[in-house]
Amino acid sequence: MASQRQPGTLEPVVADAVTAMGLDLESVDVTTAGRRRLVKVVVDSDQGIGLDQVAEVSRAVSTALDSHDPDGTVLGGPYTLEVTSPGLDRPLTMPRHWRRARLRLVKVRHDDGGTFTARVGDSDEDGVELLVDGTLRRLRYADVAHAVVEVEFNRPPTEELERLANAERDVEEESR
Repeated sequence: MASQRQPGTLEPVVADAVTAMGLDLESVDVTTAGRRRLVKVVVDSDQGIGLDQVAEVSRAVSTALDSHDPDGTVLGGPYTLEVTSPGLDRPLTMPRHWRRARLRLVKVRHDDGGTFTARVGDSDEDGVELLVDGTLRRLRYADVAHAVVEVEFNRPPTEELERLANAERDVEEESR
């Protein structure tokens, strides 16, 4: 199966259908298998995505694709549509990814080559507060080479969550 980035004419059509439902489009990819195409649409939101929403998005995207490409020329023939949410292995590449990973454990590779594991605190458009080995640290997104959420099988340590919560209060009090 060959994977390719879909032509630019398809992504805006899918994005319009997804954003009209109040969701974020993370990616659109097309995989070719013989005569058929698999159109994989990844969507997300700050509240996460439920199965009912996946079904609604699937119907909306299907309608939009069929209206945009009624004769199948853009997709090159029949296609199967798959709508899904991002997996845990998705890299954190945008501010909204960091915001959604708040209080989660992440593995970060700094652009200087160093790696560390941290708990995510507050984030904004330029960077994120991280709790690294008990110390709060501000990290600019521009300094991140790669970051992903780590799977945790146990509850996060209470002291880490409290430290991040206190850091938020300290910032709020300083701004007053």
